[in-house]
Amino acid sequence: MVDEEPMPTRWSFQEFKTYYDVRLGRKKLEENGETADKVVSNGNSSGVASNGNFHVRVTPDNAIYEQFQSQGRNPVHTNGFAPSIVNEKPPKSLLPPLESAEMRTLAESLSRDIIRGNPNVKWESIKGLENAKRLLKEAVVMPIKYPKYFTGLLSPWKGILLFGPPGTGKTMLAKAVATECNTTFFNISASSVVSKWRGDSEKLVKVLFELARHHAPATIFLDEIDAIISQRGEARSEHEASRRLKTELLIQMDGLTRTDELVFVLAATNLPWELDAAMLRRLEKRILVPLPEPEARRSMFEELLPRQPDEELIPYDLLVDRTEGYSGSDIRLLCKETAMQPLRRLMSQLEQEQDVVPEEELPKVGPVRPEDVEAALRNTRPSAHLLAHKYDKFNADYGSQILQ
Repeated sequence: MVDEEPMPTRWSFQEFKTYYDVRLGRKKLEENGETADKVVSNGNSSGVASNGNFHVRVTPDNAIYEQFQSQGRNPVHTNGFAPSIVNEKPPKSLLPPLESAEMRTLAESLSRDIIRGNPNVKWESIKGLENAKRLLKEAVVMPIKYPKYFTGLLSPWKGILLFGPPGTGKTMLAKAVATECNTTFFNISASSVVSKWRGDSEKLVKVLFELARHHAPATIFLDEIDAIISQRGEARSEHEASRRLKTELLIQMDGLTRTDELVFVLAATNLPWELDAAMLRRLEKRILVPLPEPEARRSMFEELLPRQPDEELIPYDLLVDRTEGYSGSDIRLLCKETAMQPLRRLMSQLEQEQDVVPEEELPKVGPVRPEDVEAALRNTRPSAHLLAHKYDKFNADYGSQILQ
């Protein structure tokens, strides 16, 4: 059997040149030209099928074009973009170069913990905590804004610990830092770095810090860090995987202090006395986030329970005096309970109705009365005041202070 001769291509060199000129925007085709009918067609031509955007459909006639493109002989690679933006800097890839496909899979799972965009938490939205704000600005915000001054011995602190009673605003402060500095924010919890598969936990920690360096300046926020790295060696029941995870985290944090990349680790905990001593050493700044002061409590009440012009004056002084030892979340619950009292009176009236009242005919909720505040104070209790002395003692032993 005689081999059939290969059919010659239907495109000449001039047709190839015309096609690429049109594709790269260097030349427009004549509407009535013979080459235009062959190269770009809106009908059912046997040449090259196009949808108007010069997107070539693979057909037997243009197989040589596909081979020509795959061999890399195209002098200009546009990837479908207009020639005007070919020389622009490409966007940064989401993942850094990784050593294996397994590490890439772990990096993709950690990428879901990156907060896209800005957390949009301003310093002004956090009432009080002036000392904690000043320490955070000194440790994180100023080194990012003015890196010239923070070199050598004054290199920025890479590890910051926020400790204090629950509900005092530690997470809000971390998000405010990311907002102010416009850094990539990694919101990491124990579920992000703990895996049931052997060896994956320490690999997740390693990939996390590689991702942070790739997206620098970056902020890694480790919420409830006591669940990840409590004191080692005290409990004989501590699993080997837990020890390996803690060791890898300590090694990665130690490596941050030896690089110039702006990667900060913000850790928050309600139980700072349970942290390992080696981790406390790496968390160089230890900032107490205390219970709100009277001025901060008053600002919270005025914002959450604003006074209306035609309503009775809300007793803010009484609320401030009676909420000593309340955290920020306790105050929010107290304000919610106060606002529920008028709604409860309205609900008791609506329950007496036989039929459901249409939405447009529902009556307006009444104003907050002083007796509503008294009822809310009786029904709401502080949640963290019993351990306040332990936080003060830890702050005296390990905390960072501002020297005037």
